[in-house]
Amino acid sequence: MSDANAGQPPAPDFDCMTRDIADVPAVEVITTVAVHLMSAAAVNLGLAEEGPEHKDLDEARKLINALAGLVTASATEISSFHAAPLRDGLKSLQLAFREASVVPDEPGQGPGEKFTGPVFG
Repeated sequence: MSDANAGQPPAPDFDCMTRDIADVPAVEVITTVAVHLMSAAAVNLGLAEEGPEHKDLDEARKLINALAGLVTASATEISSFHAAPLRDGLKSLQLAFREASVVPDEPGQGPGEKFTGPVFG
């Protein structure tokens, strides 16, 4: 008898995965997602080791907008202890975007600024 699943990875245990994610505090999920958004935005701003090779300001704008929405909406839920560094990282990315843009956005029109207000260096 041959096994139809021979050589294939086992199917994921979704019940176990659901229980695992249920054990993760919301603040950890929110901050993890924010860090991923920050990292992806930095890469798309050309700030990674490879620099300009991955630069894509359109993608960076989308990621920064999503990050600003997440940080703004969740700030009161995750406490200042967690929100402050996320706000600092967001502001750094917004300033880096402004610097990387050939034609900078008007104050208040840059990525995420509809959530944060105008960002100045």
